Amino acid sequence: MENLSTQFFSFALFRELLIGLVGLGIITIFHSSILMRICVRFDIREEVLTNAKNYDGIFLNFYFASSQVALLHIAEIFIWAVGLFGFGLVGKFIDALLFSGSCYTTVGFIADILPDGWKVLPFMISFSGLFTIAWTTSGMVGMLSACKKAWKLKHTDVVENYKKHW
Repeated sequence: MENLSTQFFSFALFRELLIGLVGLGIITIFHSSILMRICVRFDIREEVLTNAKNYDGIFLNFYFASSQVALLHIAEIFIWAVGLFGFGLVGKFIDALLFSGSCYTTVGFIADILPDGWKVLPFMISFSGLFTIAWTTSGMVGMLSACKKAWKLKHTDVVENYKKHW
């Protein structure tokens, strides 16, 4: 049995942490650049559509941005799957994809299929998912606020009627 210092300073653990941190860095940079573009484009369109009093356009803009965000997360799962498959840690790409999705979403519906010596990597995948999903949530809150404002502007009669009876 290895002592604690040998286990802590092992090359395998260092290799796994290094690959996990590089993957986390790639996902973080990818996510930040794409999410920022989605949010900024939403804001610009929302401003133009509000000035044109095109409130239905704002709702469509929100649905489009929401779809883009969902695709962003799917792309990040694919990136992890490519890494797992590319490093030969998983034999079939579909298994790498399912495992990455299971870890990224922290649902855990797939058993650990990584070989011995690669048991910290699922934590890194999960951390990237938790972090980026929380980050996305903060961006979506701002978009949803714009949609609420647009709904109130579109339905001023309903809002005023509600205020009178409240």
